[in-house]
Amino acid sequence: MNVLIVNGSPNERRCTYTALAQAAQGLADAGVSSEIVWLRKDPVRPCIGCGACNATQRCAFGADDGINDLIEKAIAADGLIVGSPVFYAGINGSLKSTLDRMFFAASSTFAFKPGGALVSARRAGTTAALEQLNKYLVISQMLLVGSLYWPMVHGQSVEQVVQDEEGMQVAYQLGANVAWVLKSIEAGRAAGIKPSIPEKRAWTNFIR
Repeated sequence: MNVLIVNGSPNERRCTYTALAQAAQGLADAGVSSEIVWLRKDPVRPCIGCGACNATQRCAFGADDGINDLIEKAIAADGLIVGSPVFYAGINGSLKSTLDRMFFAASSTFAFKPGGALVSARRAGTTAALEQLNKYLVISQMLLVGSLYWPMVHGQSVEQVVQDEEGMQVAYQLGANVAWVLKSIEAGRAAGIKPSIPEKRAWTNFIR
């Protein structure tokens, strides 16, 4: 079993990474491997709603900035954890563009995989950013995994984040909980338990 961990911060190894590394340790201690992928500092173009991904489950522009590579990793992974710093009570803009394109193209392939989110802030805006991340997971029928508290850490530097003992424990437990859900899914499959999937999706517009 393997979990993809997406570091949505423009800074590779600062506060957000510190929290995600704790989640990775929680996974590792439960016997589940993980890979932390950093989105880098490069600009990420937003989704333009062209719909070209409907036929391929890949973004038409994904070869240019690595989005399709990330989609491949997410499809291959058994679970997903996404982390972001808090910018103006929301997630990093590059991460939002990434997730918009990634989930618009291939969200159906993520269904029934466990997913979790972590946010990092100096002080406030964490719950709004966490809600933003969680919505990508639940709209895709991913199994939203929680922790001992809202998955967030506080601090303006790595040293301060490490001092947030509760936040670090919550991050660790998030990884441990994702591992437990993965093992539960594996046991369910071995017992012949399958998810309930409707035969046909009902699409309803509010204006007719």
